[in-house]
Amino acid sequence: MPATLPAELAGRPEVRKLREFNPGAVLGATDFRGQLALTIAPALLRDICDVLRRDPELSYDFLTDITAVDRYPVEPRFEVVYQLRSMKTRQRLRLKAPLPGDDPRIDSLVGLWPGADVLECEVYDLFGVRFTGHPNLRRLLMPDDWEGHPLRKDYPMEGPR
Repeated sequence: MPATLPAELAGRPEVRKLREFNPGAVLGATDFRGQLALTIAPALLRDICDVLRRDPELSYDFLTDITAVDRYPVEPRFEVVYQLRSMKTRQRLRLKAPLPGDDPRIDSLVGLWPGADVLECEVYDLFGVRFTGHPNLRRLLMPDDWEGHPLRKDYPMEGPR
């Protein structure tokens, strides 16, 4: 069942086209200072991004950043956040994909945007989110033998023991 959104957000082209693609794609939407943020179904991430990238009216052709938020102890615990930009329309779009705390996994976007490679490794390294289909998911900032993921809210303040 599609989420109920305010009319001004439901009418935005991004929301309208994603709902045409799949009525359950958009779980929520907000607009803060002119930037649209969509909470999306994580299982549809890759397809949603493909629609946003290929649609000639939208043309979100540039992935500027990927990060995560740890909402511990709330479930879903994690939110992977994608920042997209359309060079054609000069619009920005934030996508938020909620993930559970027990085994946070989401599809890799390296196939759509090769620049996602390092960004996904960083999120994996610091938060422990795994990106399914990533060609070389590895630690990037922490040593290979480091225990845990230091940006998780339940990570010990004094580091691993």
